[in-house]
Amino acid sequence: MQFSFRPLAARQLALAAGALSLASFLSSCDKNGGDFDKTKSGIEYKIFKKVGDKYERRTDVKGEDPTYKDRIGKFLTGYLYYRTGKDSVLEDTRKKFGGSAVPIPMQEVKKKGAPDEAFSLLQPGDSAVFRFNADSLFKPQGRPVPGFLKRSGNVIVINVKTDKLITQQEEAAMEQTLQQKMMEQQQKQMLAYAETQNKKDEVILQEYLKKNNLTSAKKTPGGVYYIITQPGTGSVPKAGQMVSLQYRGTLLDGKEFDSSAKHGGQPFTYATGRGQVIPGWDEGVAVLNKGAKATLLIPSSLAYGERGAGADVPANSPLRFDVELVDIKDAPAAPAGAPVQ
Repeated sequence: MQFSFRPLAARQLALAAGALSLASFLSSCDKNGGDFDKTKSGIEYKIFKKVGDKYERRTDVKGEDPTYKDRIGKFLTGYLYYRTGKDSVLEDTRKKFGGSAVPIPMQEVKKKGAPDEAFSLLQPGDSAVFRFNADSLFKPQGRPVPGFLKRSGNVIVINVKTDKLITQQEEAAMEQTLQQKMMEQQQKQMLAYAETQNKKDEVILQEYLKKNNLTSAKKTPGGVYYIITQPGTGSVPKAGQMVSLQYRGTLLDGKEFDSSAKHGGQPFTYATGRGQVIPGWDEGVAVLNKGAKATLLIPSSLAYGERGAGADVPANSPLRFDVELVDIKDAPAAPAGAPVQ
């Protein structure tokens, strides 16, 4: 399930795993803050206000906050931590956005029982725990409750730590920073994944080379092994040139998942170095010249990574491609005024 506060530019909060530094406090609120209060729509809540160095339970909230009308149209910044009834983490905005608070829109509550109603109870500086029946969030969207949520108590818990109110203009500026931080976090996660997975793949590929007696294999700087089985002639392709290849792709156990033969036997044509194919192809084909035949052994991080590709390529799969570089041509001239790719 994806949670989003509103369609904020290109940003949507995605499921993430992690630990929030204030989660220990917020989780303890479940156990040590007394029983939950409840709105008429069924949202369970505990709200705390910081007084000096301590947090005290707010007793002035009776299912609604009459001061909310003064906050409509503004944004309340804060940190959110989504989890299941059994404390499995669904999302951690502090981790997702590099420790930054996110803007929560304060808008007119038109739908009872949803997060908008819960957030309307919050004032700047509050900390809170909200519990929602999962049915109340999924069924209005015409979607079934995922099995893992049902098995975890059929509830979604949101811990919130708020900061301050900001204007729409301030929120717009904040969005740019959040976008950048989200991209930075994603890049860090990708690099961490690649570093760990590449070590595993290297062991697998070395064993494959030894088992298949591929002693002539060479390795590109990025980690693609290549074995020239038929030399070509002329120069290797330059970035932006069009290359045409016959190919057959298999898992390392020999199971074929794709080939040019499956597509009428026509060579596959693309522009090199433009991200039109998996990175392992761009890197491996760059060492071949016209007419060359070769075997490319590609680590998963330069192939389909941790997502895999449909049912035929499992996650984290190193791949083998047997290719023939049929042709190399210059790309056709772009029309006048067209952007350079």
